[in-house]
Amino acid sequence: MAYIITDDCTTCGSCVDECAVGAISEGDGKYVIDADTCAECGACVDACPSGAIIEG
Repeated sequence: MAYIITDDCTTCGSCVDECAVGAISEGDGKYVIDADTCAECGACVDACPSGAIIEG
């Protein structure tokens, strides 16, 4: 199951740098994860300082 970024996102960009497949992009006031591209590796979860990334 792909990950999603909640409204707790502070747009710091830490997750973008950790995503090996480029599934994370800037959306409407926060970053978003493309579920079709997400490799479900969890690297973004570990990189997020605000805990805004959860399993979708």
